Amino acid sequence: MRRLVLAIAAIALLAAPAYGQARGKGGRHSENSQQSQEQKQKNAAAEKAYKDALKRIPDQKNSDPWANMR
Repeated sequence: MRRLVLAIAAIALLAAPAYGQARGKGGRHSENSQQSQEQKQKNAAAEKAYKDALKRIPDQKNSDPWANMR
């Protein structure tokens, strides 16, 4: 009987962290899927500003420091 209780306790101790991890993933995902319309507009505006900023970066010249040595 004592071995059975110890085996059940060991299984419960090993299963508890895995159960906690599985519950944590579902909670964050459900919060992100229920964004307000205002938050979605802010995210879209930020994404557009980011893409516009990337387009304004000038192309860099290929620099070859050894060009005169060849």
